[in-house]
Amino acid sequence: AGKFYQHAPTETSQATLASVSPVFAVMKFDKEGNTTYFEKKKTELYQELGLQARDLRFQHVMSIATRNNRIIMRMEFLKAVITPECLLILDYRNLSLEHWLLNELASQLAGEGQLVTYSLPFEFRAIEAILQYWISKLQGRLNTLQPQIRETLEALVDPSLLSVDRSKLHILLQNGKSLSELETDVKVFKETILEILDEEEVIEELCLSKWTDPQVFEESMSGIDHAEEMELLLENYYRQAEDLLNEARELRVLIDDSESIIFINLDSHRNVMMRLNLQLTMGTFSVSLFGLIGVAFGMNLESSLEEDPRIFWLVTGIMFLGSGLIWRRLLSFLGRHLEPPLPPHVPAVLKKSQPPAGRVEIKTSLKGETFGLSRGTLTNQ
Repeated sequence: AGKFYQHAPTETSQATLASVSPVFAVMKFDKEGNTTYFEKKKTELYQELGLQARDLRFQHVMSIATRNNRIIMRMEFLKAVITPECLLILDYRNLSLEHWLLNELASQLAGEGQLVTYSLPFEFRAIEAILQYWISKLQGRLNTLQPQIRETLEALVDPSLLSVDRSKLHILLQNGKSLSELETDVKVFKETILEILDEEEVIEELCLSKWTDPQVFEESMSGIDHAEEMELLLENYYRQAEDLLNEARELRVLIDDSESIIFINLDSHRNVMMRLNLQLTMGTFSVSLFGLIGVAFGMNLESSLEEDPRIFWLVTGIMFLGSGLIWRRLLSFLGRHLEPPLPPHVPAVLKKSQPPAGRVEIKTSLKGETFGLSRGTLTNQ
């Protein structure tokens, strides 16, 4: 009775855990492209496939692994299990994913698409279809971002603009974040494929039919190396990811260069405004300086000069003439100190021919060694 009392809660808890096991919505494709839909608990699915519970955990964002002659792939929201006979897509209820599954994947697996591996075993077609879908999705994201970023940069880099449109900067910031996310996704995709390419045993394990189909095994033994075909397939998509990453980097460099141009344009306009402000300040100073004469004559003091009608025009002329001369002198001083200096003049002889560095060093060493020696000794040397 004591033993039964101890084991009863354990069995109850196991039954409870089995009842709450997650349920996968599965879309199954066979070699001919026929499609079936069903739902199955995780415990039933991994037992049917001969896997462990951890194999269907999909803890990595992107991974390609082999377990018990099964290929387990994940490309973010795309979860797949490949066997020598069929392809299982798990949790496929995604709008963009359903469109690809219903319209393209079935025909590609049946050999009606444009897959390069249509003559190879089924797992080659399944892997290529998934990799092609993911690389085309990344390429589509880049094709969407590229014209938007170029259009925004062309509007921001215009040198005639005295200020920067904040709405354009906001759009550029959002596109820059999207570009950074795209670069991260491409790098993860590259690293995932590179990890497989560095492991020869994993490449061998990806060739499922080589170990289950006697005909494929005989072909591999007669000279058709399926492991080499798998390696070439992965290298092809690795190069495509590398090209895609290079395009994204070029776009990133274009954004950085455009930002530098924008800052240069803004600094240039700011310098113009500062120069104009300085010129107006110097003009105000010049007028104020000679305006002291008018202030002196405007005082309530009597002199014999205010009786002469020509004094007003004389004093006014002196004020404007003196102010103009001082303003011109200040402008010339400003021009001399703000304009960049001219490059130093290079003689024409130095431009045409310059002696090699070796000859100059030899002459210098000879002078040092023969300092203080006779002319005959120098001639002999």
